[in-house]
Amino acid sequence: MKVYFIGAGPGDPELLTIKGKTLIEKCKIIIYAGSLVNERILEYAPKDASIYNSAKMTLEEVVAVYKDAQKQNMDVARIHTGDPSIYGAIKEQMDALAELEIEYQMVPGVSSFLAAAAAVEAEFTLPSVSQTVIVTRLEGRTPVPEKEKLTALAKHQASMCIFLSVHMIEDVVTQLSTQYPEATPIAVVEKASWPEERVVTGTLETIAAAVKKAGITKTAMIMVGDFLDSEYERSKLYDPQFSHCYREKE
Repeated sequence: MKVYFIGAGPGDPELLTIKGKTLIEKCKIIIYAGSLVNERILEYAPKDASIYNSAKMTLEEVVAVYKDAQKQNMDVARIHTGDPSIYGAIKEQMDALAELEIEYQMVPGVSSFLAAAAAVEAEFTLPSVSQTVIVTRLEGRTPVPEKEKLTALAKHQASMCIFLSVHMIEDVVTQLSTQYPEATPIAVVEKASWPEERVVTGTLETIAAAVKKAGITKTAMIMVGDFLDSEYERSKLYDPQFSHCYREKE
């Protein structure tokens, strides 16, 4: 048997990869992150599949399902949102599976930070603006290493995506404002790619009030940086005066 950690996408069922869909269709045991995964994804599961919502489970309870599947020699589809390797809490599961000598595989998906960029029609890496994307979160019940505090990361003024922090939007703004100018553009995308997707835009000076007015408190991506609204240089990739291994200079 084998456990498949599947990135089910940011919300839209059509953003599930073909590989992920194929695995879900064949696995008779499904464990899905019910607090975030669109339940329409479960329509691809076999009609007689045993389905577990991990939002209501502890790690030990999840591992118990893996053990039972091992006894039955049945594959498991462990469905996470987007890419399981980002805030997916999968390392502890993989370690447990290794101890049990259960084979596993990671199947990446479309992350919510990519869906959020699509929602605002933005490119994170604009020439002369930013060539770096920082993916992070504000400290909450899960601590953040001191060197990764938002105030430290903001020094780079790179394109930044902040997960799991919209309920602390004032703190986010306070920390970012120590390094980014107050006029820096910022966007908050709630439930990117879902039918109920909402986008709130502004600057560091205005965004907290706008988010509070919209009533957005969870399941939202915060994106900050000049990539959202600034002048930029033309890319060398398609510049007729720039040659590379696929195209000679005109």
